[in-house]
Order: sequence, then C-alpha cells, then structure tokens
Amino acid sequence: MDERYLNVVDVEATCWEGAVPPGQVSEIIEIGLCVVDLQALERVGRRSIVVRPVRSVVSEFCTELTTLTQEQVDSGAEFAAACELLRSEHGAAARAWASWRDDDRRQFERQCAATGVPYPFGVRHINAKRVFSESLGTAKRYGMAEALRVREMALEGTHHRGGDDAWNIANLVVDTIRRGAWPDQESVDWRWTAS
Repeated sequence: MDERYLNVVDVEATCWEGAVPPGQVSEIIEIGLCVVDLQALERVGRRSIVVRPVRSVVSEFCTELTTLTQEQVDSGAEFAAACELLRSEHGAAARAWASWRDDDRRQFERQCAATGVPYPFGVRHINAKRVFSESLGTAKRYGMAEALRVREMALEGTHHRGGDDAWNIANLVVDTIRRGAWPDQESVDWRWTAS
C-alpha cells in the first residue's frame, strides 16, 4: 500500500439535458487526476486523460457543460488503456483515492462491469464531499465550486473539466487535512467508506 500519496479523481461523462437517447449510456470521456503528497501536504501531479466513448456520443449539452467535443473525445484513449494508465503510472490499485462524490466511483464500477475492463482502483475510496461537509459540522453537502467559495479559495481552470476539477478538489482535500478533519488512512473502515 502506498500511504504517502492520495489520488484525487474527477470524471466527466457523456450526458444529456433530458432523457438518455435510446441505445446510448453515460460513459467516461475524461479522467482528471491530481496526486496529493500527504506528508508535504502539496498537490504534486496533475493529469487529464481524454477517453473515447464507444456506446454514446457527446451531446451539445455535454459540450456546453464540459467544453469537450465529439472530435476531441474521438482522439482520446480507449477506456481500458485509460484504466491501465491509472494503474501503471499512478499506482491506482495501491493508493487510496478520493472523489468529490461517490458518483465517480460508481461510474467506474458500472463501466468496468459493462465492458469487462478490470477496475483500476483498490477499495480505499473517500467521498471528499461528505468529509468536507462533516468537517464544517453541517448536514449540507456542498458542491465543489460552493465549497471553494466557503473556504475563500479560487476556482482554478474550467469547472466541469476533469483535470481542473481534480486539481481544485485536491486543494480542498489539503485544506481539510490541514484543519485536522481528514480521516487517518490507518483508522478508516474502508468497507464503510467505499459504500
């Protein structure tokens, strides 16, 4: 287990303003990753992996939200190759990882199950949104942009781009750690956290 680093992950997926069109499913089109050095309390790595969908197309609504176009994702990596990059270059199976909500973890689980691609992560997942909200002593669940405003931090980059969102979420994670409110990896019941 790699205890020094935490992978912060944010995914963008194909989406539609209304119902999902017949024959299509929501698929990951970008994996944003920011590596946090838990000893130095610094963001030390940043990556955006554009992923080519095979069972859906990028809608106009999706482009407006993410800025990603069909042409951009057409030249992206296959989902299996993107998952392998997470494992081989970012130690995804050995490191704990965090996302702003459980939806990112569930998207990976669904897409891996549907495609037969091995799940790239271990079981140590933390819902950073829940931890952040609980650290403020509130039941309210803040969106990432709202959480940055609450902590008087600037939103860096483009909201709803995986690489930029992972970078911003990692900043909130570091802030939460500095405030002494992040769970200690050795004491977490990972079965509960990953559910």
